[in-house]
Amino acid sequence: MIFDDARGEGVTTVGRRALLTAGAAVTLAGCTSSGDGRPEPPSAAERAARAEAALRARSAATGRALLARYDAVLAAHPSLAVRLTPLRASVAAHVAALGEGADSLSGSGASASASASASASASASAPAPPAPPPVPPDPAAALAELAAAVRATADAHAATLLQAPPEYARLLASVAAAGAAHAYLLTAPTKGDRA
Repeated sequence: MIFDDARGEGVTTVGRRALLTAGAAVTLAGCTSSGDGRPEPPSAAERAARAEAALRARSAATGRALLARYDAVLAAHPSLAVRLTPLRASVAAHVAALGEGADSLSGSGASASASASASASASASAPAPPAPPPVPPDPAAALAELAAAVRATADAHAATLLQAPPEYARLLASVAAAGAAHAYLLTAPTKGDRA
C-alpha cells in the first residue's frame, strides 16, 4: 500500500528498516551454530530423512537402469513390443514411485533449502547410469537376459528392505514382488510358443 505524505512523496507501509531486519533474519536462519563457531550436527530426524532420501535415489537409479534395458530390447526387437510395453510401463511407474519425495526428504526446517539445493546439485552432477549391455540378436535370448536383469533388480529392491523405513519398505516389497512376476512373464511361454 502506498500513501502520500505531506511532501507529496510516496511512503510504503513497510519501511526499509523492517525489510532489512527481515532479510537479516532469513539470512541468519540458515546459520546455526553450537556457540563455539562450529555448525550444529544434524538432528536424528534430519539424518534419517537424508538416509531415506539417499535410499530412494539409489532405488530409483536401479529402476532407471532396468528401464534402459527394456528400451534397448524394444529398440533391437520391435516385434516384442506387444509383450514388453505393458511391463515397461509398470517399471516406469515403479521408478516414479521409488524416487518420489527424495528431494523433499533430504532436509527439514531452516536447513531444508540448503539441503534441497545440495541434493539438487548432487543429482545434477551424478553420473549418468551406464549404458545397458548389447542386446542379443535372437529375441528369445534377449528376453532371457531381460528376465535375468528383472530378477536382479527385484533382488536388489528386496535386499534394500532392511534399511528402509516401514512405509518405504512396503513399497520396495511391492516393487520386488512385481519384478518377480515380470521375470516369470518374460520367461513363460506365450500362446504362439506352445504350438
